[in-house]
Amino acid sequence: MKNTFKISALIAALVLANPAFAQSPTDALATCLVDNLTGKERKSLAKWIFFAIGAHPEIKAYSNVSPKDVRASDEYVGALVTRLMTVDCATRLKAAYAADPGSLQKAFEMVGRVAMQELTTSEEVQKAISSYAQFADKDKINKLLSQK
Repeated sequence: MKNTFKISALIAALVLANPAFAQSPTDALATCLVDNLTGKERKSLAKWIFFAIGAHPEIKAYSNVSPKDVRASDEYVGALVTRLMTVDCATRLKAAYAADPGSLQKAFEMVGRVAMQELTTSEEVQKAISSYAQFADKDKINKLLSQK
């Protein structure tokens, strides 16, 4: 197990550190967007995603987010996106858009993943996500998995 982890870590380090792998313009834009987010901005994006998910008709009844809070979050994220695209990553934005007009959506999918990671790395969230396990029939699952 330790050897597998060491090998995986080594491969990841080599891939991430090797400048010989050219990034596509879309990947370069996504990297720029993510790299220019502060910790506070990542948390604010996570809050914005939480608010958006809370707007789903099946979930809305469980959310107590005020329209004022949603608007403030939308305004913050709007200003953040404007800064990222017109200041921090303007050159990469132009290159990515010229190569593929759909690149904006692809790049912001990466930003969305970062925001979700921000939500799910909390110890409290991890506990909540895994609390269902106390009700799962582990014996039944293991029995199925051990069958050939």
